Amino acid sequence: MSNKKILLVEDDPNFGIVLKDYLTLSNFDVVHAKDGLEGLIMFKNQDYDLCILDVMMPRKDGFTLAQDIRKTNKEVPIIFLTAKTMKEDILKGYQVGADDYLNKPFDSEVLLYKINAILQRKEGEKGTEDDVFEFQIGGFHLNSKLRHLSYNGAEAIKLSPKENKLLKMLAVHKNDLMPRELALTKIWRDDNYFTSRSMDVYIAKLRKYLKEDPDVEIINIHGEGFRLVAN
Repeated sequence: MSNKKILLVEDDPNFGIVLKDYLTLSNFDVVHAKDGLEGLIMFKNQDYDLCILDVMMPRKDGFTLAQDIRKTNKEVPIIFLTAKTMKEDILKGYQVGADDYLNKPFDSEVLLYKINAILQRKEGEKGTEDDVFEFQIGGFHLNSKLRHLSYNGAEAIKLSPKENKLLKMLAVHKNDLMPRELALTKIWRDDNYFTSRSMDVYIAKLRKYLKEDPDVEIINIHGEGFRLVAN
C-alpha cells in the first residue's frame, strides 16, 4: 500500500523542514509549501490524504487557504498549527472546516497520533455509511438524502442538517453503541463541554420525534454514548 500523502503548509523554513523529515520517517509522503499561496497551487496540482496548515502565513493565511481548499474538496482532513491560543481562533478553525487543531509548540508524537486517528476515521467513513441513505427504525422511515423522517407512511417531517446526521449515525449503529466522541468529532468537529451539551439538546429533539413509536428509544449509555433501540 502506498504511503499517505500530506500537504504541509508552513512558512517557518526550519520548522517546516524538521516536521517534513519527521513525518517522512513516519512513512508519509510529504509535500512542503512555504506559504498559503504556494500551498493552494500545490493542492490544486495533486491529490492529498491530509493537509497540515499553519495559521499565520504571508500572502495567504491558513484560514483563507482552508476555505479555498473546501471549495473544491469537502472531505480532505485539515489540521491547523498555530502559535495563538485564542478561543476565537480555535472556533474559527473549526468553522472553516478543520478536523483538529494544535498549538505551537507541540509534541510531534501527538501530531502523529492525531494524523493517524483522523485517517483511520476517514477510512471507516468510506464504508456503508456513505452508500446507505434509507433506514427503517421501528415504524419510522428515514431518508437521510432528503432529510425526511416519516412514521407509518404519514407525511414526513424535514429534519435539520444536524438532526439528520445524528439520527443517521444512530441508525447506522442501531441496537449497538454509538460512541459520543464519534458523533462530536464527525458532526460538530470538536469534543468539548459546549459541543457535548449541544449534542444532548439534539438527542432530546430526536427523542420527541421518535416517541410516537413505543418500541423505539434512544438510551443514554453513561460515559460512553447512546444506543438507538428499535424492535
